[in-house]
Amino acid sequence: MIFDAHCDALMKLWKNRSLSFADSQELHVTFQSLAKTKSKVQCFAIYIPEYIPEEARFTVALEMVDLFFEHIIGRFPTIKFVQTKADIDALADDEIGAMLTLEGCEAIGTNLVKLKTLLRLGVMSVGLTWNWANAVADGAWEDRGAGLTRFGKQVIAQLNEAKRWTDVSHLSEKAFWDAVEIAEFPIASHSNAYALCPHPRNLRDEQIRALIQKNGMIGITFVPYFLTTKQASISDVLRHLDHVCSLGGEQHVGFGSDFDGIDETTIGLENSRGYEQLMNELQKRYTATAVERFLFRNFYEHLPQ
Repeated sequence: MIFDAHCDALMKLWKNRSLSFADSQELHVTFQSLAKTKSKVQCFAIYIPEYIPEEARFTVALEMVDLFFEHIIGRFPTIKFVQTKADIDALADDEIGAMLTLEGCEAIGTNLVKLKTLLRLGVMSVGLTWNWANAVADGAWEDRGAGLTRFGKQVIAQLNEAKRWTDVSHLSEKAFWDAVEIAEFPIASHSNAYALCPHPRNLRDEQIRALIQKNGMIGITFVPYFLTTKQASISDVLRHLDHVCSLGGEQHVGFGSDFDGIDETTIGLENSRGYEQLMNELQKRYTATAVERFLFRNFYEHLPQ
């Protein structure tokens, strides 16, 4: 079973309404690939492209929610909308759980009602920023590197109350530390180890340890330039996994592919069918129990609900 904490298929479907989620070759994640790999939970991110005007961003988020329910949940009877462990437990062997997440709070501006609306629509994880600054915090590529705003603290308080994940991937370092201090359910859905690949989007060892101490999760991602400065392969994914485990994270690490959010792919992980090859490589290095934890159980057990 596989629990993938991050993909951007909704963005691609929104940009090109002619794409079919069934089997489009332009998508990394499709119904066919999820069924082939026996995926159990796929998280679908709502990501608002940077070029969308501020006043239109919430509407675009709602359009992506509509696509999720109409074109993914509505058209494939074996894909079920899930929000809780109980929902996942109720899935039949041939059924796949689909979960909604938000990548960046640009969609809500400075309006908590918009956040609450998305939570009521089923968003289970909220990434606070993309790479730049917004009303919540500074992102990883923002030069000033500021932390959470007052509004950002209100956002996390709302997520704590609603028992939803606070996703710290994409945050500046200062904002990361601010968020981890007050978030009750922190995760980094798609980030790797800075010690192995010094990219601003990756986590330093002390950040990884902080997430572990807070009973959070780290999703190793397949973005090539978060894995290595050379040509990336599955062995690089395993290096980052090994590193998080060496810091005490064996029960706090999984995968967040970032499929459909990337133009370049890692060798062997060109689309979600690559999980089969990744699974084979994991089984050569780890016990069956550990492999199950990495691929599925760790993220499952850390669901707040």
